[in-house]
Amino acid sequence: MEKGDEIIENVDNENKSRDPIEAQKDPAFYTDAAAYWEKVPPTVNGVLGGFEKISSTDIVGSDSFLRGIFRMKNPPSRERVVDCGAGIGRITKNLLVRYFNKVDLVEQCRQFIEKSRENLRSSSKIGNYYCLGLQDFTPNSNFYDIVWVQWVLGHLNDEDLEAFFKRLIPGLKPNGVIVVKENLSGSGEVELDEEDSSVARPESLLLKIFDRAGLKVIKNVLQRNFPKGLYEVRMFCLKPKT
Repeated sequence: MEKGDEIIENVDNENKSRDPIEAQKDPAFYTDAAAYWEKVPPTVNGVLGGFEKISSTDIVGSDSFLRGIFRMKNPPSRERVVDCGAGIGRITKNLLVRYFNKVDLVEQCRQFIEKSRENLRSSSKIGNYYCLGLQDFTPNSNFYDIVWVQWVLGHLNDEDLEAFFKRLIPGLKPNGVIVVKENLSGSGEVELDEEDSSVARPESLLLKIFDRAGLKVIKNVLQRNFPKGLYEVRMFCLKPKT
């Protein structure tokens, strides 16, 4: 289940009433998240959880990270990218269409999909819209130069997250990469947000999941200049081990 496109504040003690590991095993972990996002206004402020002000800073950081990827030896090409957990198309509109010939969007919330169509109607670079959760998304083989996954992984349990990454690997073209931009728990533990039914993982756990899925980290960069009180956000560039 994708998160749309939200930045999360540090979870307070009231949101820690359930064990985060056990909560992910409950089917309601997915259904509660879907119900939450159906009630969120399809605006930048809505999908960013009231933090519209960080949108431009986020895009600047992502732009720098993406340009660094293109400067690598044997970089991915710029033919096709998929925006996973695309929300209303904020990242697609402000970043991805500037670099790629075609952009696909994956988003489970129907109202967000419809808003993204409206926001992107003037662009000739939009390819496919997939209205489904990431736990159900399987890319075509040898299809994407970059898979962009931002602020959504907290809505997948550990098992589904590992399986999601494994399904992405065959969908990459030669030199293709996966970009993950995600909130990280600073406590060293998994933290549960009861309101939107999501978790924040510590970096150590996320790195283990990458490894188990058959991915290696080739870039790991901190997003800078976000307001104090938010989770640390890091950007990872991942390639298949083989």
